Amino acid sequence: MSDLDGVFRREWGPAVAALARWSGDLTVAEDAVQEACAEALRTWPRDGVPASPGGWLVTVARNRARDRLRRESVRPGKELAAVLDNIRVRTDGNDPHPVRDDELRMMFTCAHPALDRQSQLALTLRLVSGLTVAEIARALLQTETAVGQRITRAKNKIRHANIPLRVPPAELLPERTPHVLSCIYSVFTEGYWSTAGPSAIRDELCDEGARLAGELCVLMPQERTAHALAALVLLHDSRRATRIDGDGALVPLEEQDRGRWDRRRIARGLDRLRQAEGSTGPYLPQAVIAALHATAPSWEQTDWAAICAAYDRLVQLTDSPVVRANRALAVGFRDGCDAGLAALEKVAHDPRLARSNLVASVRADLLRRRIAECGG
Repeated sequence: MSDLDGVFRREWGPAVAALARWSGDLTVAEDAVQEACAEALRTWPRDGVPASPGGWLVTVARNRARDRLRRESVRPGKELAAVLDNIRVRTDGNDPHPVRDDELRMMFTCAHPALDRQSQLALTLRLVSGLTVAEIARALLQTETAVGQRITRAKNKIRHANIPLRVPPAELLPERTPHVLSCIYSVFTEGYWSTAGPSAIRDELCDEGARLAGELCVLMPQERTAHALAALVLLHDSRRATRIDGDGALVPLEEQDRGRWDRRRIARGLDRLRQAEGSTGPYLPQAVIAALHATAPSWEQTDWAAICAAYDRLVQLTDSPVVRANRALAVGFRDGCDAGLAALEKVAHDPRLARSNLVASVRADLLRRRIAECGG
């Protein structure tokens, strides 16, 4: 990724969110920011990257959007004054809602109940986080065509149903929160287990996911599930620097240098975990698993019984084949490789894993360990 690509990736979400709030139209916002990025590609190599690249992109995008709205205002039944008055209403500074961050505002807006869950997630990952359609398809285990069509339909539904691009009333925020949590975690996981690009880790997405998780805790301090997600992200992220070797290859957890793990992030993650106590969602047992790994003095001293218990709770909450496959690996460490392989066989043919190499990876790991145990 070039330096400019990194800037565009970092600034895309905030710029689209700001333009959507300003214009009230997702397509106008996305198109305007794309035009601004194209203009930046033409001028920045010659003139240099501005001191505030995000501000530059928003300003240029707003001008492009204003030009588009002026052109549209000449259509029958449209008056420029009405269009601009509508914009002024949408950008009124006396916003009574508690969501101050434009990206979180966009996330809650895209969580409208008129959209199905997968459309909510795909739309938010595209508009807020700037993931490409290909990246979203890999993250959601869907085809690129299906994801592209889903995003287009979602934007059309918002436009045609006149769904307002604003924060919902405070009493509706809790029911929209699960979607926001899912989106934040998807942003982080796309960075932590990257499916695209030359690197297995994409720092900008890890940083963005961690930032948004923390922002949501500030926004909704009484929401225990938000603290559980923040704990999970922090505890995973504490190992980021040790997950890749000098050649860019992933380093297994058991081979990572625990002395290089980020103890500050571990401490912050454990603090979030305490604040998450009582959460009923799936992020709490995942955070518990991450905490057990983060606090184990060594790989050999890992509490696999406690980890399996957390996986059992996670299976009850999600019935996810991915969770069951990962649980099989933990069972293998607790009870032996044969027990792990038996547990894996129960989920190996689940059609939801047809596009994933997870089963093959877990099976290979367990077989390798069984051979090692037999001295072969």
